[in-house]
Amino acid sequence: MAEAPPASVAQAIRDAAEKLAKTSDTARLDAEVLMSHALGVPRSEMLVRHMADAVPSTFAMLVERRAAHEPVAYITGTQEFYGRSFIVSPDVLIPRGDSEVLVERAIAAKPDALRVFDCGTGSGALLLTCLLELPAAMGVGIDRSRAALDVARGNAAALGLGQRASLAGADWTLPGWSDPLGGPFDLVFANPPYIETDAIIFPDVRDHEPHEALFAGPDGLNDYRVLIPQVPGLLALKGIALVEIGATQASAVIALAEVAGLVATLHRDLAGRDRVVEMTLRR
Repeated sequence: MAEAPPASVAQAIRDAAEKLAKTSDTARLDAEVLMSHALGVPRSEMLVRHMADAVPSTFAMLVERRAAHEPVAYITGTQEFYGRSFIVSPDVLIPRGDSEVLVERAIAAKPDALRVFDCGTGSGALLLTCLLELPAAMGVGIDRSRAALDVARGNAAALGLGQRASLAGADWTLPGWSDPLGGPFDLVFANPPYIETDAIIFPDVRDHEPHEALFAGPDGLNDYRVLIPQVPGLLALKGIALVEIGATQASAVIALAEVAGLVATLHRDLAGRDRVVEMTLRR
């Protein structure tokens, strides 16, 4: 005999959370987000008004996808970052709360920035958030992936930043890549690939997020070695650059900055982990 479907949204969420607990540390939250997506209402509204409703027919398949380690953000097509919703797809990294440290430090370090540059923009979350927080600034974001740029352009349009954000294809490993960008910039930042090639990472990330945006050689430093020596040529005289780093990479990245003639400062996240290296021109 076929198993009876859950009698209500509340019961379906409980059942889904129990199922997802085998593969997710945030099983209850995942179940609630997937249900709100299936219902087409905000999660807060669902929890107040829809818990006794009938279960949407699409919910079971969404849960199966999450049980197979597909990230919730790719299932729903959106991810919250800095209090705003961004479009995401498997062509871009999912914006994470850890990267909010970079945005916070960028805004605090250069609140008067007029020209902002994002190296490897992906979804555009970093660049577009900074532009929203710095209303006088114009921004340029680059990515080597055309598909990622399409996502970023969609986010720029949705946030009303189509006229303030220029998004272009470029690859910082190629000669002359920055010539058409019209620097220098007051604020430069990047969240480059920094995971070691043989690192053991969660299947949610390993099997679903774009590897070219994750992995950077045996020690995870390949992209820093290419990008950081080029930072002085991107910065205005009093400009500031920031890069997100892995938790064990601070010393190596700071050393690369010093060799490039930059003064480096380390910033940690709320958990006390090394997270961002800030760089300025040596005067």
